[in-house]
Amino acid sequence: MKNASPLPTYLARRYHGWKATEYADNESWFRHLASEGQHPRAMVIACCDSRVAATSIFEADSGEFFIHRNIANLVPPYAPDGDHHGTSAAVEFAVTSLKVAHVIVLGHSSCGGVNGCIQMVSGNAPELEKPGSFVGRWLDMLRPACEETATITDPEARQSRLEKQTVLVSLSNLMTFPFVAEALQGGRLSLHGLWIEIGSGALETYDPNADRFVPV
Repeated sequence: MKNASPLPTYLARRYHGWKATEYADNESWFRHLASEGQHPRAMVIACCDSRVAATSIFEADSGEFFIHRNIANLVPPYAPDGDHHGTSAAVEFAVTSLKVAHVIVLGHSSCGGVNGCIQMVSGNAPELEKPGSFVGRWLDMLRPACEETATITDPEARQSRLEKQTVLVSLSNLMTFPFVAEALQGGRLSLHGLWIEIGSGALETYDPNADRFVPV
């Protein structure tokens, strides 16, 4: 394609460094992954935010996590309408084909998607209200939860609350997928909600019994 460009030089240099070090030190493992296929234990649904890397947080090896990233780590409700559903397709593949044992939804602090939803609901982001805004229509999933936080007057507290709500919205929507519900009922799958504070590195997990996020 004429519109494509060669890889930036700095990325090419980093690749050669990786190939000469990490790959060289673990060549047999990479060849094993190539020949035997992937068998990840967990799926991680995380935000596209470049500051959040599940493999680094959990010191995961290649082949350990099946990772899907999107704006604000949201999972839409089950909708078998024949349309294009990237997140739903990833969930289906992870649960029915890879048969992961865990699905982890990972939210984070300073989430731009969450802030965008707050601005949209507050009337400060007309560009997101446009029917043709992919981001705006995606964030509509979070609109009800966002409106419920409108009584929180402190901006940082509202942002943090809604970031954690994205995790809960996604966990709730995961339960609308028949194959997810079936795997849960059969004891073959567990769901987990996490939220990480980028600056401090503090990780919190959702405790369904207490109905709140608690430190890991």
